[in-house]
Amino acid sequence: MRKSKQIRIISGEFGGRLIDTPNTEATQPMGDRERMAIFNRLRGEIPGTVILDAFAGSGALGLEALSLGAAEVDFLENNPEAIRTIKNNLKKLEQSASIIKKPTRDYDLIIADPPYPNPQYDFCAELAEHLKKNGYFVLSHPAVPFPPEFTGLELISDKKYAAAHIKIYRKK
Repeated sequence: MRKSKQIRIISGEFGGRLIDTPNTEATQPMGDRERMAIFNRLRGEIPGTVILDAFAGSGALGLEALSLGAAEVDFLENNPEAIRTIKNNLKKLEQSASIIKKPTRDYDLIIADPPYPNPQYDFCAELAEHLKKNGYFVLSHPAVPFPPEFTGLELISDKKYAAAHIKIYRKK
């Protein structure tokens, strides 16, 4: 078991605030550089939107979205330690949100950061079906295996950051 650590919310209302990461090796928080790249690219699209933080881990991506004005965020997570961490981080920031096991509605933005040893691309494709028209799907993935093309999504950005590849798609 790895030791729990803290990471910082990068920008917005909660910019600079520290949140906890789960004390488990089952999750790995996305680096600051990658989070910053995603939110710099999509900053103008976030206020007032409904967002899904899939494979949420610490909830950092969804919390970043709330910090930038998202109307609602659902955190999709199954790991009990990660769920406890998300609840504690929400409490720390005095926010409320749903922690879910499967999506039950459509979203303006879905951010998927699956575990690299098992990126679960079939499940990611299912998640993308919950995007609203013109919605964005962000996928963080390892170099191998490379993700398939997702039906109905147009790739608008593809960047590499160390071991991470960040793809941003838009629903046609």
